[in-house]
Amino acid sequence: MKKIILSTLLFPAITGLAMAQKVKSAAVPAAAKTALMKKYPAASHITWEKEKGNFEANWGGKSGEDMSVQFTPAGEFLEQVVAISPNKLPAGVAVYVKQHYKGAKITEAGKVTDAKGATMYEAEIKGKDLVFNEKGSFLKTD
Repeated sequence: MKKIILSTLLFPAITGLAMAQKVKSAAVPAAAKTALMKKYPAASHITWEKEKGNFEANWGGKSGEDMSVQFTPAGEFLEQVVAISPNKLPAGVAVYVKQHYKGAKITEAGKVTDAKGATMYEAEIKGKDLVFNEKGSFLKTD
């Protein structure tokens, strides 16, 4: 019984650490904000999240999240994600989702470009981000 109570109390705390948390602009290191404005000078109405110790800036579109970029606290660019329509994902993504998540719909999709210029794709299914390569082959769950 103690194990059940302990896991019930710890699960939200542990999973909360892995999820992005909204932060106010004042809590974002100046280096990350400066790097954002240098790389994306037209960005406006920016909201910030902290995820795994890094800072993610979001802006654009109706949701305010058509574009997101992630920087380290020191201002090093990590990746950008541009929101795309799920039907713009590589064909292999739909096949994978149909096989592994029967009946599920892709609720959000994005084209990810990392600091080295490599492209991947994200598909959100049931609150999870599935990551695929350019050909649509599954890589990992984020």
